[in-house]
Amino acid sequence: MRRLGTPVGILAAVTAAFTYVGTVDPNDPGHYPVCPLLRLTGVLCPGCGGLRSAHAFIHGDLGTALSANAIATVGYFLFAAVWVLWLTRAWRGRPLRIGLAPAWWWGVGAVLLIFTVVRNLPFGSALAP
Repeated sequence: MRRLGTPVGILAAVTAAFTYVGTVDPNDPGHYPVCPLLRLTGVLCPGCGGLRSAHAFIHGDLGTALSANAIATVGYFLFAAVWVLWLTRAWRGRPLRIGLAPAWWWGVGAVLLIFTVVRNLPFGSALAP
């Protein structure tokens, strides 16, 4: 049971964070700080809209979650899949090892960069929160 402590603890922390965001609406001003990059430059970062996305996701509104931040919404599903894999491996007594080649990390960085650039251009306004 001790080997399940870390994945269960991570799930508890994520659940607590999602519960808070689900309870305290980020669409109401004054509850959360403004993105510093957005405030200083007017540029949407890849995380802008993430809290609104999480709020919509927790309330079952997948369309709104995707429109607030598509990358974050995909990340929720990716986290769930990795967490299930982690828990299964921990249950079997094997460590979780995800060995991604550097090309994968460069690919993730490229997707985030493209997402950020496109959502800040006029034709990419559908990706803006």
